[in-house]
Amino acid sequence: MVDALFPAGRSFFVLQVLSSIMTSVRRFSPLVLLLSLSLAACGSGSSSSATQCQTYWFDQVGACLPTAWKLLDRSELNQRGVPEDVIIAFQSDTSVSGQFPTISVTREPLSTVVTPADYSDATMRSVAVLPGYKLIDQKKVTIDGVSLPVHVFFAQPVSGEPQRRFLQVSTVVGQNGYAITALTPLTVSSALESDILTILGSITFIAPETTTTK
Repeated sequence: MVDALFPAGRSFFVLQVLSSIMTSVRRFSPLVLLLSLSLAACGSGSSSSATQCQTYWFDQVGACLPTAWKLLDRSELNQRGVPEDVIIAFQSDTSVSGQFPTISVTREPLSTVVTPADYSDATMRSVAVLPGYKLIDQKKVTIDGVSLPVHVFFAQPVSGEPQRRFLQVSTVVGQNGYAITALTPLTVSSALESDILTILGSITFIAPETTTTK
């Protein structure tokens, strides 16, 4: 499925960019945090006519995926050499300017107690040092009852590649920090942005009480 979604090797590049962003986050997060503190697809839930998506639970993460979006599970990520901290990814099967919009969920173990708000602030400050960084907008989503900012920015984390547009929201669950990062071309349609915000806002780390294996 991955090769069909990422023709001509684009799968590796897209996930490499997402990994590059989070490598930078991990490099700068410890200092920023210190300063700020002074998916195998299984189960189906409900569908929503308002958002036109279907809710799934992917072992560790739940999300509501619009029809055109697919799951890239850990085994598929392994085939592409994606680091283990990227636990799951979703991708649109509709190309935009020759690229396939992708959302990754990255997990980072934390050595100290951090609130979702502090971790979100730290992540936003960390990515601000990326080459070509430019803040575009901030939106809001709610993840497991916590209101969090969606950081919308341009960056060029891979040398020799053009700037791209990112939407990122970060939170904390237990002793782990999670960053959910969407990667797209600089210009996107309102429909695509709506799909991405639907997915970001539907992310949950609370398993449903019952699941039905697909």
